[in-house]
Amino acid sequence: MKSLVLAALLSATASMAVAAEKYVLDASHSQVVFSYNHLGFSTTYGMFSGFEGEIMFDQENPANSSVSVSMPTKSMFTGWEQRDGHFMSDDFFGATDDDVISFTSTGIEVTGDDTALITGDLTMNDVTKSVVLDAKLNLVGTNPLAGKPWAGFDATTTLLRSDFNVGKFAPNVSDEVAVTISLEAAKAE
Repeated sequence: MKSLVLAALLSATASMAVAAEKYVLDASHSQVVFSYNHLGFSTTYGMFSGFEGEIMFDQENPANSSVSVSMPTKSMFTGWEQRDGHFMSDDFFGATDDDVISFTSTGIEVTGDDTALITGDLTMNDVTKSVVLDAKLNLVGTNPLAGKPWAGFDATTTLLRSDFNVGKFAPNVSDEVAVTISLEAAKAE
């Protein structure tokens, strides 16, 4: 009896591994937008781009999916060159051309037909912390321009800058940073 149960578990595990399909991020349609409160006077926005990464996507059983992405720290854009330079200085990131921000999922909890909580390790400024993304599957289908299978996702989370050693001027400049992510990915060939 034990061998039948073990065989069934191995078979189920093997079918789960086969069910996930590799998707590669479309850097031209993927971005991370962040916002924070500046001294109580305004909400300031910025974004990161230049993504690399992949999604192992199991549409039938999304909990078996995974995501791994990275982007250059210096890809940050705030719309004001002096602010971008200040963020890359030793006051905040102390970023070099080789520095990257990365996220690797460690678990997915499906919460609805097209929603999930994605837990993963976020590494930024040489600090790794577990974060949870509130994610939504927007669409899976054929991209009419590319003529191949495509998937799109949105996600949100809130981070504390101080957790990643970029908390200068907190709490006057908000320690909390709201993050909105939108990604597109093409099925790998």
